[in-house]
Amino acid sequence: MTSKRFILKRLLLLVPVLLGVATLVFAILHLSPGNPARVIAGARASEAFVQRIENDLGLNDPIWIQYGRFLGDVVTFDFGRSYTVRQGTPVSTVLQTFFPTTLELALLGQLFGILIGLPLGVLSAVKQDSLTDHFTRIGALAGISVPIFWSGPLLIMLFAVQLDLVPTSGRLGVAYDNPEITGLITVDTLLVGDIPAFVDAAQHLALPALVIGIYATALISRMMRSSMLEVIRQDYMRTARAKGQGAKITVMKHGFRNALIPVVTIIGIQFGSLLGGAVLTETVFNIRGIGTLLVEAIQSGDYPVVQGTVLLFALLFTLVNLGVDITYSYLDPRIDQ
Repeated sequence: MTSKRFILKRLLLLVPVLLGVATLVFAILHLSPGNPARVIAGARASEAFVQRIENDLGLNDPIWIQYGRFLGDVVTFDFGRSYTVRQGTPVSTVLQTFFPTTLELALLGQLFGILIGLPLGVLSAVKQDSLTDHFTRIGALAGISVPIFWSGPLLIMLFAVQLDLVPTSGRLGVAYDNPEITGLITVDTLLVGDIPAFVDAAQHLALPALVIGIYATALISRMMRSSMLEVIRQDYMRTARAKGQGAKITVMKHGFRNALIPVVTIIGIQFGSLLGGAVLTETVFNIRGIGTLLVEAIQSGDYPVVQGTVLLFALLFTLVNLGVDITYSYLDPRIDQ
C-alpha cells in the first residue's frame, strides 16, 4: 500500500520540474528572432496593431515583471488569447477543445500496446530461442523501425481501401451527433447510451490507434522479454519450481510482477512519445487534435497557443511520471521508504 508521505514527497518534487519547464516556455517568446508582436501580427500589419499586441503581451515591461506575471498566469491556467489559430478565443478554451482528441488517441494506442505487448513479451521470454521467440523479436524490431507516416498510409490502403473494413479519416460519421461531454468520443457515446455511434467511433479510431499502438507494442514486448528473462533466472524462481509449483503459476505469480517494474518505466516515458506521435497520426487520418493545432500555432507564430500547449504536455508528462512512481511502490513495497 502506497503511503501518503511517499505521494506527498513525489508531488513536492514536481514543483521544481514544472517551474523549470515554465521558465523555458517563457524564454521561447523572448529568445525567438525578431519582434514577437510583429511575428504574431504579420508582416503587413500596421504599427498600431503591433503596438496593441505588445501591450496585450506586456512586452514593454521589464523582463522580471513579465516573468512574474507569466508564472501567475500559469498557476491560474490563464495563457491569454489566441491571435491567429483561433482568433480571440482564450487559449485554455482552445486546449480544452482540441486536447481530448489527442489524449484519446494516445490512450487507445497505449492500451493496445499494453494488451498485446505484455503477453508477447512474456511468451517470447518463456519460449526463448524458439520459433515463436524469433517471430516475436522480428515483429518487434519491425514495429520500432517503421515510421508512422509510412505505416499509416499502408494500413489505410489495406483495411480501408482494399478490404473496406474501416473509415479512412475523422472520428465520427456524419450520421451521428457528437455528445461532447468529456471530449473523448468513445466515452461520450457510451455515456449517452448511443451504441451505434460508439461502434462507428470505434471503427473510425481503430486504424489511428493501431498505427500508434504498433510502436508501443514493439517497445513494450521487447522490454518485457528482456526483463522476464532476467527474472526467470533468479534463485527464487528455481526454488518455486523445485517445490513442485507449476511453470505457468511460477511465471505469473512470482515472475510477472517483478518483471513489470522496468516495463512500467518504459510505459510512462512512452506515453509522452505517443502524444508526439499523435501529431503525424492526426495529419494522416485528418483528425483535428492538439498536435495539428500546435503545428498551426508554430507556423503562424501564435505564441500564447504554443506556450499553453507545451505547458499542458509538460504537466501531463509529470503526472504520468508520478503515476509511474506510485506504481513502483505498489509492485515493490521496498521503494516506498
